[in-house]
Amino acid sequence: MAELKARLSPVDPVWSRVCDEAFEMVRAEPLLGGLAHNSLLHHPTMERALAYRFSLKLASGEMSEQILREIADEAYSSDPELGQSARSDVMAVFDRDPACQSYLQPMLFFKGYQAVQAYRVGHWLWQNGRREMAWFVQMRVSEVFGVDIHPAARIGKGIMIDHAHSIVIGETAVVGDNVSMLHSVTLGGTGKEDGDRHPKIGDGVLIGAGAKVLGNITVGKCSRIAAGSVVLQDVPPCSTVAGVPARVVGEAGCPQPAVNMDQILREA
Repeated sequence: MAELKARLSPVDPVWSRVCDEAFEMVRAEPLLGGLAHNSLLHHPTMERALAYRFSLKLASGEMSEQILREIADEAYSSDPELGQSARSDVMAVFDRDPACQSYLQPMLFFKGYQAVQAYRVGHWLWQNGRREMAWFVQMRVSEVFGVDIHPAARIGKGIMIDHAHSIVIGETAVVGDNVSMLHSVTLGGTGKEDGDRHPKIGDGVLIGAGAKVLGNITVGKCSRIAAGSVVLQDVPPCSTVAGVPARVVGEAGCPQPAVNMDQILREA
């Protein structure tokens, strides 16, 4: 055990913490030993573990686990930003989701985190001209996790998607860094128009459950979109919008809405 821990302790605080928590999980629940070792402790780096989880979750009769593993390994080795974003996302989920008690949980149990990491591999494929394979990844992520993110969409790091049921993010959508969204959020278009037709979400935005943001509009940084709102116009920075259609109802109420996760609307 000590030898294995030494092998898994590079200068990588996030990965080292994940491995420490995996050892603790096995001690507390030995029946999960196979899961911990196969998914985490067997791998020397976080990138290798993520590639394994990607292939395990998305494999099907149409595409083997081995092929998907090779694709993901190539993506992580070619683009270090993928691993850096994965670490930022883990810390974001841990910091913002009160149900998350460890760095381990997102990697093993939270479909929002796993769906975003799979999207990132699909986006890498899209950027490298492998569009049919990127579409395959999108299809499998939608089937497995209930999260439909077009591989051409651009999503920053430090992303937290809580519950992650029925998330839709369109082809030309842009999501900044440190954004939080809850289930049933749509970043979509308004019809059959071509071209740049999806929302641009600024850094630090909080999007409540069931919110629909439609069209080529901009949501300013550090704003809040209340649950159930339908946003059809630009949203100023550091503001709160609510309603159908949404309108500005006040300021955001704090410097970092996506981090605070405060969804209560208060009178000015």
